[in-house]
Amino acid sequence: MKISQKGLYALQAMMTLARRYEQGAIKIRDIAAESDLPEKFLELILLELKNARIVDSVRGARGGYQLRRPPSEIPLSDIIRLVDGPLAPMGDAEQLRGLIAKDADHRALYEVFLAVRDAAAKILEHTTVADLVADKGRKGSGAKSGPLPAKRKATGA
Repeated sequence: MKISQKGLYALQAMMTLARRYEQGAIKIRDIAAESDLPEKFLELILLELKNARIVDSVRGARGGYQLRRPPSEIPLSDIIRLVDGPLAPMGDAEQLRGLIAKDADHRALYEVFLAVRDAAAKILEHTTVADLVADKGRKGSGAKSGPLPAKRKATGA
């Protein structure tokens, strides 16, 4: 799985909208400034999120964009799949399952890729935009995980 710059921008914009969820519609230029994103590219991303019914647009002087549902109900997987496609390192999960079934010589390899996909999907499906905003000051590896284990020193054998 690779998250594109567009995917990263979409997640950053969603975080801005989540932080200001109770404030109504936010103008694109304000989202761009707060998230430090290019305004023209952000317009395209927000249109895509609107078409997917993740955000709403409001017309007029007080218009802009707002989340369609609470940030706690928007998993990161929805945004990443929309912008960047499947979460699998190659193809999608069904494609990997098909390769596992028919390519015995490389089954172990495809099983590893499927395990990676499943682990990433689990994290992204159980982490919401609200989690990102709540964890904004936290240092570490991710929204739902604990600290990373200490690196073991390699010893010569």
